[in-house]
Amino acid sequence: MGESVIYTENLTKKFGSFTAVDNISFTVDKGEIFGFLGANGAGKTTAMRMLCGLSYPTSGKGTVAGFDIARQQEDVKKNIGYMSQRFSFYEDLKVWENIRLFGGIYGVNEKLIASKTDEILSELGFQNEKNTLVKELPLGWKQKLAFSVSIFHTPKIVFLDEPTGGVDPVTRRQFWELIYQAADNGITIFVTTHYMDEAEYCHRVSIMVDGRIDALDTPKNLKDQFNAQTMDEVFQQLARKAKRSDS
Repeated sequence: MGESVIYTENLTKKFGSFTAVDNISFTVDKGEIFGFLGANGAGKTTAMRMLCGLSYPTSGKGTVAGFDIARQQEDVKKNIGYMSQRFSFYEDLKVWENIRLFGGIYGVNEKLIASKTDEILSELGFQNEKNTLVKELPLGWKQKLAFSVSIFHTPKIVFLDEPTGGVDPVTRRQFWELIYQAADNGITIFVTTHYMDEAEYCHRVSIMVDGRIDALDTPKNLKDQFNAQTMDEVFQQLARKAKRSDS
């Protein structure tokens, strides 16, 4: 670690008189698994949209993968991966067709798309499901496939927006093994989650309250700081301070 892939300084987003994101400053290093937590309405989705080049900051500054999030949004988008709880697959296409389609969207050349498609199918153990329609896959399988597709183009960073919603604990743990593998390969992971046990898996965690980052440290240090046994206890202590409920 040591090379910053995300940098923000006093990053702010206002909607009229409402300040959704209030002067947040932090960095995320290459290969780091960074948890970005906050209750509904805390501002984390708005902050993530700015970091992904989908929304302009009102003030402050930030870079993602070395590109300015206010002036180089298209460059930001080319150098990141993104996965949400609502996977963006084409349900009536086969597994291999979806992989190749997204490879093309990410601008990967045809020869590499073919070899990487086979590589992904092998890594996931999906060779027998190659010709299965995506809509017929179990949710946990779709989730693993979505993550593999989001890093198809080997981005510097992948944003995971509540990626494990709705799946069982065993499947969530398997999913986190894929995250660790990507981080070991130098891809930075920026993840939001409502599951506080997953916060324990992150290298560092930030917790937003009312548009501000109220805590940022390793899970161990945060538990020590708040005299807590779990990250859920830390989160509850901070969330009780929240004054607003709308994002």
